[in-house]
Amino acid sequence: MLKMDPIQLRLLQEIADLHDIPEGAYNFRANGQAVGRNTTANIDIQPKKEGSGIDIHIKPGTKNESVHIPVVLSQSGLKETVYNDFFIGEDCDVLIVAGCGIDNCGQQDSEHDGIHRFYVGKNSKVRYVEKHYGSGDGSGKRILDPVTEVYMEEGSSMEMEMAQIKGVDSTHRTTVAELKKDAKLVVRERLMTHGEQNAESVYKVSLNGEGSSADVVSRSVARDSSYQKFDACIAGNAPCSGHTECDSIIMDSGKILAVPSLEANDVDAQLVHEAAIGKIAGEQLIKLMTLGLTEAQAEEQIINGFLK
Repeated sequence: MLKMDPIQLRLLQEIADLHDIPEGAYNFRANGQAVGRNTTANIDIQPKKEGSGIDIHIKPGTKNESVHIPVVLSQSGLKETVYNDFFIGEDCDVLIVAGCGIDNCGQQDSEHDGIHRFYVGKNSKVRYVEKHYGSGDGSGKRILDPVTEVYMEEGSSMEMEMAQIKGVDSTHRTTVAELKKDAKLVVRERLMTHGEQNAESVYKVSLNGEGSSADVVSRSVARDSSYQKFDACIAGNAPCSGHTECDSIIMDSGKILAVPSLEANDVDAQLVHEAAIGKIAGEQLIKLMTLGLTEAQAEEQIINGFLK
């Protein structure tokens, strides 16, 4: 039985789209404590013997199962670092939903740093969803500094959806991935900052095996006086293919720095990078305003469509 107050339950809905206890394996964490856990015949979750965090073991051949491990903070001044390791056996097909929501109504900063390590077995398929969300009217900051490490065996694939749309004052996301033969990584990042918020995303992908591939795409909007930095490097160390792209809308007094980079260490490495930063086109606004929308409503429509 979950022991969560209405604020924590609202955060849970925002970051994991959960309105009830999910089927399958889960580990819910609130204000630094485990408040609910369930394991299945194929997915085992155990607390670490030393330090804070959990180990998730998924048996080989596990198909169409899910793991939910969301974290919520509603206590001002709470700061924690949690280490979660995922051991995914061969020939699996699973969904993993993480994410963190912080509601800070106090004067002290609240921070959660999730260190996630994924060991993806041969020919396994993983979809990973991580959403960040902040709320609360306190002067204390909402800080999230996640680190994700991905180690992919031969023929495995991983799709990562990383979203941060509202309320996080400061975030520094670091993602490192190493791919073996025929492994495939797809990353889709969606980010919006406003006010004085700061957000930095760093990706370092090493394509070490023949036939490996990576596609890292970020879409972002910087509003008010916020700042964003996108720093993505794909290293081709074998015959492989890699693509990284940053597509951003800048508004008001926002600032965006895009640093896509490529390292080709094999003659048959095929690598591409793209970056585009610009304001909302005037003709788009005019077209929507002729349909009866105000300028502000038109902007929101365009932004929502862009970040889908």
